[in-house]
Amino acid sequence: MPMKTRIISAALLWVLFLFLTLIFILSRISDDKVENKPRVDEIEPHEENDLEEVTHKVYFDIEINGKPTANNYKVSIIEILSMNFHVLTRVLWCSVLECRVVMGLFGKTVPRTIENFRALCTGEKGNGNSGKPLYYKGSMFHRIIPSFMIQGGDFTRGDGRGGILSMANSGPDSNGSQFFITTVKTSWLDGHHVVFGKVISGMDVVYKIEAEGRESGVPKTKVVISESGELA
Repeated sequence: MPMKTRIISAALLWVLFLFLTLIFILSRISDDKVENKPRVDEIEPHEENDLEEVTHKVYFDIEINGKPTANNYKVSIIEILSMNFHVLTRVLWCSVLECRVVMGLFGKTVPRTIENFRALCTGEKGNGNSGKPLYYKGSMFHRIIPSFMIQGGDFTRGDGRGGILSMANSGPDSNGSQFFITTVKTSWLDGHHVVFGKVISGMDVVYKIEAEGRESGVPKTKVVISESGELA
């Protein structure tokens, strides 16, 4: 009987935790009066036509040295109701510790690139020729340069050298797996790389990743995409 009582008590505490966390999430649902303001000296204001270009939204949940990061992550009630238990549990955890980067993709500009990136976020491509999942989940940011960019997407080797030649195309509207997110304005890259999306929320997390970098590009600690997927 004492064992049964302890199990019931633990279950009740877990339910209470989920309930309180859900209340916390709902209290932070974004609306027109709440904005996530990035560092104004590094991020330019989004123009209205930029918002019209976003056709898909995807996300990365980030762990640095095995621990979730922190940002101003918010989730809508519609997203909560559409999640299964596993995803909801992860969102509850990330909502408390704030660890998500949400990206808007420009599907009308580079549709092939966007579809490839989106599928790599969801893992729906299955496994590659090497037998490893074609999935950003579990992959690392292998190159981080402060005041420049963070680079990831090498989920086959993890060191930036690639591993699936069929996905190594870096031409316009290509289907490669590696990507980078800039942390400053990079006008010298104009015309050299195709811009296929932007960070909608979670720039605080991007800056925390940036802080783990070195001039050589070799990260100080292990920065992992613990979860990735597509948002409705």
